[in-house]
Amino acid sequence: MRKFISFLSADIEAYISFKKAADRWNDTYEIQLSLFDKYCCRQYPDSTSLSQEMLDRWCNKHDTETNNSCRSRTNAIVSFIRYLRKRGLTNVTEPSIPMNEAFNYIPHAFTESELKNFFKACDEIPAQSASRIKELRRLTIPVFFRLLYSSGMRTKEARLIQTADVDLMHGVLNIRYSKGHHQHFAVLHDTMLELMRKYDTVMREFCPGRTFFFPDRHGSFHNEKWVNENFRQLWGKYNDGRAITYDLRHNYATENINGWIGEGFGFDAKLLCLSKSMGHYSTECTKYYYSLVPGLADVIERNSSDDTIIPEVNYESN
Repeated sequence: MRKFISFLSADIEAYISFKKAADRWNDTYEIQLSLFDKYCCRQYPDSTSLSQEMLDRWCNKHDTETNNSCRSRTNAIVSFIRYLRKRGLTNVTEPSIPMNEAFNYIPHAFTESELKNFFKACDEIPAQSASRIKELRRLTIPVFFRLLYSSGMRTKEARLIQTADVDLMHGVLNIRYSKGHHQHFAVLHDTMLELMRKYDTVMREFCPGRTFFFPDRHGSFHNEKWVNENFRQLWGKYNDGRAITYDLRHNYATENINGWIGEGFGFDAKLLCLSKSMGHYSTECTKYYYSLVPGLADVIERNSSDDTIIPEVNYESN
């Protein structure tokens, strides 16, 4: 846990402990809370209690911000204020959060060659046993990104999954740390299960007693920056064009749906199973992936038994 320095330090630490005990902790919150803590210490060094002015100055949307960036910067603070208010520890009013804006990013459509190039780059990370950090990266990267590709997991879910939640006997993942904290399960493909077993065998010697299935050098979980930087570096080694880690999740959904053409009534059952395994609230969220790519929406509409038009679901909910 980070060291907090303002008059709010004890309350912030209590809040973090409460959220972790309830299995409702979001690792990005600690960064936001740390920045808010430093702001209070720097701007109000003599204060002993939180005021509405302090909160509003921090949470108000900046002219250079989008609604989504403001939400990302302040959502942890709003949650913290709600925690304080429920316990009678403050009477400040929580700020209103800007409306979420639709995200118009069009995911990259991978070619077979691009995927082969990417995983080739993953497998070519050189062995450097003298460096524990580099050796850990070499062992983890090929398995971590293949898991994202073969399961459609969110990066957060893969980063935070613990060894206790990975059933290597039956190939089932218990995903407890998901978007919105909605637990769900995913079944591994046989080839992925075998790869996970081999990785686990090596890691039991390399990091004995580890809590997280993919630990960082400190035994904790990797952060989002680690995922994105590694993906960008390895993608660019042999491929051109722009792609992001999230595109692997989109690829998993569309490739599965494309494989069901001609299934008739079985299409709906498979769509429901896919939706549950990906941790979606409903099949409407899963259909959203097709709304992103021109022309593909017609495919799912023709094969789905209901008459629902492909909705414009918010990107962040997927």
